[in-house]
Amino acid sequence: MVTKMLRLPEVLLRTGLSRSSIYLRISQNSFPKPIPLGGRSVGWVEEQVEQWLEQQIAAASAGDEK
Repeated sequence: MVTKMLRLPEVLLRTGLSRSSIYLRISQNSFPKPIPLGGRSVGWVEEQVEQWLEQQIAAASAGDEK
């Protein structure tokens, strides 16, 4: 299995969230944590970000059904 890492600009594009919103959600344990890549670089596992997006879509869809 090949694990693709996403850097912050890509995470921002995919989620539509701001940098501060991403880090706030990380501190609240409601967004995947970044993985240290060396030095000051971090990345997010693409699959974890995609799963988070799917959960947000499912939660919004469940709210629409009420």
